[in-house]
Amino acid sequence: MKPVKVLIIAGARPNFMKIAPIMHAMRKSSKLEPILVHTGQHYDVKMSDTFFDELNIPRPDISLEVGSDTHARQVAKIMERFEPVCDEQKPQAILVVGDVNSTMACSIVAAKKEIKIIHVEAGIRSRDRSMPEEINRMVTDAITDILMPPSRDAVDNLLAEGHAPEKIHLVGNIMIDTLLESKDRINKSEILKTLNLQAGNFVSLTLHRPSNVDNIDNFRKILAALEIIQQELPIVFPIHPRTRKMISEFGLEDYVVSMKNLILTDPLGYFDFGKLISASRFVLTDSGGIQEETTIYGIPCITLRENTERPVTVWEGTNELAGCDTETIIALARQILDGNWKKGRIPELWDGAAAGRIISILEEVL
Repeated sequence: MKPVKVLIIAGARPNFMKIAPIMHAMRKSSKLEPILVHTGQHYDVKMSDTFFDELNIPRPDISLEVGSDTHARQVAKIMERFEPVCDEQKPQAILVVGDVNSTMACSIVAAKKEIKIIHVEAGIRSRDRSMPEEINRMVTDAITDILMPPSRDAVDNLLAEGHAPEKIHLVGNIMIDTLLESKDRINKSEILKTLNLQAGNFVSLTLHRPSNVDNIDNFRKILAALEIIQQELPIVFPIHPRTRKMISEFGLEDYVVSMKNLILTDPLGYFDFGKLISASRFVLTDSGGIQEETTIYGIPCITLRENTERPVTVWEGTNELAGCDTETIIALARQILDGNWKKGRIPELWDGAAAGRIISILEEVL
């Protein structure tokens, strides 16, 4: 029989770590034919191209090159450029991951063309519709044919929303496949030497969400907490282009520069950043994926958000929510430094074998 053609969609940096193990596993299948489509939602070389090299992902078969724009215009561009790809390729299915604009936009096109949709990381919910990602998740899941949640709470969310149980397949966390497969290369990273850091004696920070960096009051609250924490431990801050832009627009450069132990770097590659996270005393972040990685590494994580679509990292892992409240952030940091943090455990099926489960299911149901 002719293999089933599946378009695999990648659009932004978080997608690459998720599609890598799926691409590798699918290429070994005689029943599935993967075609990689890169929408170009992230267009910065440091934010995307290096990940293809590091994770040994083949160059995209198709590039849409949409670039940056407002949410509505970017979604429109993706849909406009993806539709003729579907007409030309005539896939039996598309596979989308996560919750970026590319995930939703390509799913809408596929649904209207009656192409099956596979959503890896289905069912995760923050319950916060002010987050663009929450809208993307909900819309994508509403029209998906094969739902692949990473955890039991995501399964429960899908069932509560009325999805048929036979459409839901618990596969575990695909991000962990890449992390565990990359452990040796992560350990070999020289980033600590490059930045003159000692393992366990610094904090890692990521900060990019609009609710934190586009709101000057929230941004100032977080910076006030960083000012106190960096007096005790250096904070390494691989700075997102959006965050750098907002620091400039808000006139916060002098304040940031005045923090002598706040170390700003360009965005890092996957291995260097993984080494940084795994060697940190603790991590401050507003990223979803880093909450998962710190849980695997057993590293304390303070999430600078009021909610999370990955509550299992709080219930079972090493994560706690702080919002952007200065005193709460400082109090949680003090708790870690005093040795009073929970140990956490690794959630069910976060074992590095999610890609194999995904391919087995697809070979059976497609």
